[in-house]
Amino acid sequence: MSKDTAIQLDEQDPLKAYRNEFYVKEGQYYLDGNSLGLMSKRAEKKVLSLLESWKEYGIDGWTEGEHPWYYFSEKLGEMCAPLVGAKMEEVILTGSTTTNLHQLLATFYKPEGKKVKILADELNFPTDLYAITSHLAIHGHDASYMKLVKSEDGHLLKEEAIIEAMTEDVALVILPGVLYRSGQVLDLAKLTKAAHARGILIGFDLCHSIGSIPHQLHEIGADFAFWCNYKHLNGGPGSVAGIFVHEKHFGTRPGLAGWFGSDKSKQFDLTTEMTPANTAGAYQIGTPHILSLAPIYGSLEIFHEAGIEAIRKKSLRLTQFFIDLIDQELAAFGFTVGSPKDETRGGHIYLVHEEAARICKALKEAGVTPDFRAPNGIRLAPVALYNSFTDVWETVQILKSIMENETYKKFENKRGVIA
Repeated sequence: MSKDTAIQLDEQDPLKAYRNEFYVKEGQYYLDGNSLGLMSKRAEKKVLSLLESWKEYGIDGWTEGEHPWYYFSEKLGEMCAPLVGAKMEEVILTGSTTTNLHQLLATFYKPEGKKVKILADELNFPTDLYAITSHLAIHGHDASYMKLVKSEDGHLLKEEAIIEAMTEDVALVILPGVLYRSGQVLDLAKLTKAAHARGILIGFDLCHSIGSIPHQLHEIGADFAFWCNYKHLNGGPGSVAGIFVHEKHFGTRPGLAGWFGSDKSKQFDLTTEMTPANTAGAYQIGTPHILSLAPIYGSLEIFHEAGIEAIRKKSLRLTQFFIDLIDQELAAFGFTVGSPKDETRGGHIYLVHEEAARICKALKEAGVTPDFRAPNGIRLAPVALYNSFTDVWETVQILKSIMENETYKKFENKRGVIA
């Protein structure tokens, strides 16, 4: 495959116009959108708009202006719902990934009788495991009460092994939608069906899947989900996160109550007894971070226009093009692809090499932004909304040059403070 192939694919790309919506630096190849998405011009515009409402209305901005703050989290939840296959009242944008997981664990982890353990996997992002451990400790249980599904190769999980681990002592299951290292997509419908058949509640971490693959959380009956919005959803650093709670659980009192989880019509009664909202909004705790929510508004407008199905289709083509080029150009240099090569991969490629940390530093010096994951992984995410097939082709050529000229050897083979 040549550069001409990449150029032709770019010309045929129905989403190519959206690249102009983002601040893409000329001559730079940003392939770290699975860690932090690029800023869009609409996100910037929405921030300025919300700042203007503060300047114009002061405290009246809660109920006045184009985007009244009092209902802003619910509005954005409604806009986000199609991306996770939910009803609008099942989604709320609030908190952060980990605080939202703490909320959901406090609400739905109810050890009783034999059902006392929480099932997760050893490849899950560590913050989830830290949160799970802390809730086990609150109930007087040590880390042995967290069952971890093992990976045979350190990259992928077998769904059969997960289901096999759903034994009678398991009260709750927490799993990723997409594994953060390898990019493997799990079959959430299959896993939900298996958990429910065993009387187990199940929730999903969608941090690496929302905005890159479609979901059908309501249809499959998932109990809950949580995610960040700064990766594929381009909500900005430290962006406000999201929660899904299936409507069958509406009325379940939040484990961590706070005044913004109140029924909106009663919230300012300021009574000593809370009346929770009968929606996912019940799981809010504190006052919404309006200025941090603003960028997501602009980004969700783009997703609404482009459509998650079209985004997924291009993403698969981009990552397949990447894999084919890696096989063609880089196999001789000791690289292996740790991601699934079929359609059970998400929006990024996981390259494995013993010199991964040094190679990542050399890539950055050459104008490519990758992502290192210890001990030997390079994550590269060609994001459908702003990366091109030419970006992918150029990245592989740069990587090939780094290996041929051994320019990576001038760097230490260890990560920086932030990998």
